[in-house]
Amino acid sequence: MRIFTIDAGNIIAVSISTEQRSSTSGAARFTNEKQLAALAAHWPSGRLVEIWNNLPGVRQIAKFTDRQTGLRRIWAAIHGLKPHVGAHAASGGDKTSSRGKTASPSEQPVVARAATKTARVIALLKQPAGATLKAIMAMTGWQSHSVRGFISAQLVKKMNYRVQSFKRGGERVYRIRP
Repeated sequence: MRIFTIDAGNIIAVSISTEQRSSTSGAARFTNEKQLAALAAHWPSGRLVEIWNNLPGVRQIAKFTDRQTGLRRIWAAIHGLKPHVGAHAASGGDKTSSRGKTASPSEQPVVARAATKTARVIALLKQPAGATLKAIMAMTGWQSHSVRGFISAQLVKKMNYRVQSFKRGGERVYRIRP
């Protein structure tokens, strides 16, 4: 069974019940949407927005329509997260929160969800030989300019990967450097 923990910084972490997790002071635990709703009943709506904006791979928002919508969207986003060491929260780069503060550089980069094009491209690029531009285009169905933009914006800027680009046999090749 997965146990979700939310700390005072609105960061959600996932663990498995068999794992020995240290008790974090002030952290609330829940295992399902109903328990999350019970916890959130006393929270200000701004906290739900902060929780949402801290989740990996989500579009930043300024507010939810109502509390129920917020809770439903948060649960839908987190119930599929894999247990991880540390928090699953991520920054969207230099985006600003609803209060106008800029994200601090110490925040973690965006994490790719499993079974997405992003995850498949990352797996291709992590191979020692890397991947050709044509191979990435064939796998994703994207045009060459879209692949280059994705590598630049998503992988390098948002996810902080060090991507190496070079030519092999006249073909452009990309590889994620260790």
